Amino acid sequence: MNSTIPVITIDGPSGVGKGTLAQKLCELTGFHLLDSGAIYRALAYGVQQAVLSPEQDKTAIVELAEQLPVRFEQGKIWYQDQDISQAIRNETIAGIASQVAAIPEVRQALLNRQKAFAQLPGLVADGRDMGTVVFPNAHVKLFLTASAEVRAKRRLEQLAQQGEQADFDQLVAEIQARDERDQNRKTAPLKPAKDAVIIDTSHLSIDEVVNQAVNLVKEKGIL
Repeated sequence: MNSTIPVITIDGPSGVGKGTLAQKLCELTGFHLLDSGAIYRALAYGVQQAVLSPEQDKTAIVELAEQLPVRFEQGKIWYQDQDISQAIRNETIAGIASQVAAIPEVRQALLNRQKAFAQLPGLVADGRDMGTVVFPNAHVKLFLTASAEVRAKRRLEQLAQQGEQADFDQLVAEIQARDERDQNRKTAPLKPAKDAVIIDTSHLSIDEVVNQAVNLVKEKGIL
């Protein structure tokens, strides 16, 4: 990473508000956005379409990761010529993404693609290992967290807005299982960078989280 390009990393598990904060910071700074989770979800979509198993077809999944036909254009996520922006926002894809993200060769294959997003005027990178692995020299590192119960409640509200229903206890169990898998994988486990500022969003509004983050960014002279 070119040290002259300012980078803000936002790490943490799903449902803590990383995406919303990243969008807000991009609006305030004019920086580019890297939604690394979308890259892994796009891979999960490809795995699902090809009917591959994360346990049995690792070689084929790594090959797919190396040539992943995903691109970000006009605020949408494209897989080949198909808009998958909404198709990758479900629990099935999220579960597959967490499984394939635990494969070390997959993470290596997608590493350079993520690094290439760092371009002037700057980058806001949202993910799970942005501050620890992808951009270890980032100017500002944030790590968001929240309880599994709060995150499950947020997810229920999102699904309700989409006209879908889910079981609260099942969502909590799925979130906890995903967290455990992400935190205990051998390659790039989910954890705060040593120099990251941790923000618990459980009982904070969007505006309160944004204000904390903006103050930190200002302290670094980026805003």
